[in-house]
Amino acid sequence: MLADRIAASLVSIPDFPTPGVLFRDLAGIYADPELFGAAVTELSRRFAERFDAVLAIEARGFVLGAALARQTARPLILARKPGRLPGEVLEESYSLEYGTNSLQIGRQAVFPGTRVLIVDDLLATGGTFAAAARLVTAAGGTVAGMATLVSLAGLGADRTLAGHEVASLCGVPAAGF
Repeated sequence: MLADRIAASLVSIPDFPTPGVLFRDLAGIYADPELFGAAVTELSRRFAERFDAVLAIEARGFVLGAALARQTARPLILARKPGRLPGEVLEESYSLEYGTNSLQIGRQAVFPGTRVLIVDDLLATGGTFAAAARLVTAAGGTVAGMATLVSLAGLGADRTLAGHEVASLCGVPAAGF
């Protein structure tokens, strides 16, 4: 089963990036071409023809987002951290397990009416995904869904992202957060 293979590839690193956080390293997924390919294929299948573009969240979401965009022949939109995009940008702030941050997209990155699939490698509290959804909406697009390789249970993402379709290929406990 795909979820079991993903779970077996995860490495847990305590107290990273700050004390009390149990970091889940997904590098094992990317290091296994067959496993990563199966994950991309499964997420592509789940959303099929229901999206027009992929929005990938910096930084590790870029890996998954680029693969999904390529496999589905859809444009890729990059949601960047502040100060990394030229020109006019839209910006949304969010809280995460160990602090706060912001995401930006170019003002013209999403055309009105575009159905956008938001992707990142890991879902924890849902704050990053929610900020990305607000960016899509502010640009005139609609959120077609949200996709992730791994979700951490018990951190409130289900409440934060209520009303959005969220596909996670593997759920694991969030112990240590």
